[in-house]
Formats: sequence, structure tokens, C-alpha cells
Amino acid sequence: MTRAPAVIAHRGASGYLPEHTREAKVLAYGQGADFVEQDVVATRDGHLVVLHDLFLDQVTDVAARFPGRARDDGRHYVIDFDLDEIKALRVRERRRPDGPQPLFPERFRDDAVAFRVATLDEELRLVQELNRETGRNVGICPEIKHPDFHRRHGIDLARRLLETLAAFGYRSAEDRVFVQCFDASELKRCREALGTRLRLAQLVEDDRPFPDPGALAEIASYAEILGPHFAQLVDVRRAGEGVAVVETADTALAAATAGLELYPYTFRRDQVPAFFPTFEALLAFFFEEVAVSGVFCDHPDIAVRVRDGLARRTSGERGEARR
Repeated sequence: MTRAPAVIAHRGASGYLPEHTREAKVLAYGQGADFVEQDVVATRDGHLVVLHDLFLDQVTDVAARFPGRARDDGRHYVIDFDLDEIKALRVRERRRPDGPQPLFPERFRDDAVAFRVATLDEELRLVQELNRETGRNVGICPEIKHPDFHRRHGIDLARRLLETLAAFGYRSAEDRVFVQCFDASELKRCREALGTRLRLAQLVEDDRPFPDPGALAEIASYAEILGPHFAQLVDVRRAGEGVAVVETADTALAAATAGLELYPYTFRRDQVPAFFPTFEALLAFFFEEVAVSGVFCDHPDIAVRVRDGLARRTSGERGEARR
């Protein structure tokens, strides 16, 4: 039996609640996600916290709460704050890089709700306790964020992350976890120098060329998963005015040939490309035609519904065929 594609809650159910808050992770869990994602960065006093950026400005009230603490570039970096200071911040919906407006205006709007930054330990405890209570086995997929930056500040982020995962029982390829990074040399180091047996995911920048067959073979020597932007896996051609034909790109076939599972990012209901009529159609194409192994999605409930609906339809068609 073919394994159903996994739905990864991208920064939690971030289409509904501020990203990487524990509330967003609990909602994603309740919506049926198979994995919840953790981007991991470090504080000045060495604690691992769950935040997407090296800096705090776009998702917290740091500028108002700690005036005068920005670097010369105007940003407030996580590494310049102790954990108790990070805990004093309120997390809110992500702002645009060029101003105070929300990046996604239709998402959660009430900044008075006191969402907080979570440590990695707190989040792992949360997921494991929910698994114990429900009998499910929802996984985690932490990302090593900017390892070189952390190294320059005296923190071996990859080592610290792997040690934390081991302390929570995540040690082998059979465990419900995979570790992500854009930095290929750091993932190789995790496999070779740090000796991890966890599954690894090589992320691919959306503004970089897709790996050629030789590079894919190299990636497959240390990682099991490839995480490109979804647009890198499709070809779009015009067939008449206003009509687009979308096909699975050779890149997707090349990754499969190399033995890599495909987990593209990021599927968002509020960012549907023009060549798909609906968000559901976008997801269905990747589940059915591209045959991905999983998707990173801001709206996990919709991805779960589309995936399960396709599975029921396929099962029904097989039943009809046997009649």
C-alpha cells in the first residue's frame, strides 16, 4: 500500500494563529497534521527557542518593549536577548518587511492576545503529551536556522539541537522526526561528524537553481528528503489565451529517481498561484500528479481534507472496478 502524503503544519496552523506559537501548534494538532514544524534559533544565554527569523521585529513587539536594543541595521536579534527577555515579548501576526502592515491582512488581527515565544523543550513536551493523551504519533520537523551565524556567536546550533532531540527520545530513523536545513554542509556534518541517525531534509532555496542529477545523488548520500519550493516541481505552459497547462516537471522525476522523498513548501490558501483555480486544486495536483511524500502547509486542515478526500475517492473507484 502506498503511504499517504504527510501534512506538515508549517510553523503550526499559521494560517489561523500567529506562527510558531504553542496555540498554533495545538490547533494544527487538532486539525490532523502529521507533523508540526519548529524553526530553531538560540538566545544569548544559550536556550533554543522556536522562531523563524534570527531577529524579532516582524513577529513581536520587541521595539516597543526594549527600545534602544537594535543593531546598526535596525533589527533586534534573538541572540542579543536572554530567555527571560524573549519570554516578555508578545508574538503577533507577521508584519511586512517594509512596514508595520500585516504580511497576510486576513489572518489573526487582535494584537492584544498574549501569545508568547516557546522554547524547543516546551514544544517537544507539548507534542509528546498530546501524543500520550490521544494515542496518535504526530511527528516533529525542526529546522537548523543559520548555523554559521550561530557559530560566529559561539553556539553550535546543530549539536545543541541533536542533543535536545536525543534527550526527548528522538534518536533513530524510525522515530517520528526529521531535521531540516538549507545549509548542505551542516546537514552533512549532522550525518557524518555528529553521527545522527535521524532522517534529514535538504531544503532548496526558491531563488536558486534546482539541483541537477549529480547534486541530487550527492544529497541522497546524506539525506532522505528534499524540500524545494513547490513551483520548482511544475512546468506551466500556455495553451491559448488565458489557459494554462500545468505538468509535473522533470525536476520532480529526477528527485524521485535519486531516491529522495519530496516535501515541497509552502502551501498557503492566501497565496495560490494564478495557474490553479483554487487552493484545493493546487493541493490535489501535488498529491495526485506530482505524487509528493508530504507538503508544508499553513492551513493543515485543508490539506488533510483534500488528501483524505482523494484517498476516499480512489478507494471508491477501486471498489467499483472490482464489482
